[in-house]
Amino acid sequence: MTLLHARAIPWWLSGPALAMFSALLLVPLGLTAVLSFNGFDPATGVQAGEFTLAHYRQVFTDPYYHAIFWRTFWIAGLVTLLCVAIGAPEAYVISRMRTPWRSILLLVVLAPLLVSVVVRAFGWSMLLGPEGLVNGALRRIGVGPVKMLYTEIAVVVALVHVLLPFMVIPVWTSLQKLDPGVENAALSLQATPLITLRRIVLPQVLPGILSGSLIVFGLAASSFAIPGLLGGRRLKMVATVVYDEYLHALNWPLGAAIGLTLLAANLAVMLSYHRLVEGHYRKALG
Repeated sequence: MTLLHARAIPWWLSGPALAMFSALLLVPLGLTAVLSFNGFDPATGVQAGEFTLAHYRQVFTDPYYHAIFWRTFWIAGLVTLLCVAIGAPEAYVISRMRTPWRSILLLVVLAPLLVSVVVRAFGWSMLLGPEGLVNGALRRIGVGPVKMLYTEIAVVVALVHVLLPFMVIPVWTSLQKLDPGVENAALSLQATPLITLRRIVLPQVLPGILSGSLIVFGLAASSFAIPGLLGGRRLKMVATVVYDEYLHALNWPLGAAIGLTLLAANLAVMLSYHRLVEGHYRKALG
């Protein structure tokens, strides 16, 4: 076998996967990009063969879209922070448990993934509604009722519930690679548990926190079902606006432009965050 043939073997083996990746992602993405530049007439619809930058100009200059993008990204950022604050300690506790409790708690963490997001959204709507259990408890202590349904509070709470497993599992996987002897050595050298956690454990689980944060942020920023069902018609996020443009206004080019802008903004935020955390990780480990 020649050297050229040997180098071609990996490409032949990965060929089916690359073809599927192109057919299911790159080709639709390219067609969406072309669509975003097409003209649009409210009377006749999409103007095939007529190209314009008006849709992108509208997205970047209209304060209405600025407010929607700002709401989407601050909600996604808040959901990510809450998932880190809840999921990382939860993963640490799970990693220190003995069997069978470790398996049982992992099952509890993963169990919500077996239920449809729509079903969970309706469940939260009953919990957070004016006559729900949460407001019922607040009434008993003299606080409520508090309007939570169709507000940003409901969207954040439901997104944290839905996306928390995507934070716990990467952090737990990173903790499985951590040698317990390193922690024991630090403790034997009179390091306090808090210092051991901050100086030994945290730097080594940063890759898991980074992976989980990127997954949670991306899914939260592009979420549609939770904002649509718990945010109502007035609380718009980017995904719900794209839905409205495609199915209500029938302005497909504008919907495509908004969707691609969200994709580009998501990539910019995630790459910047990755560079920041990765730099801190390399500095911490020398």
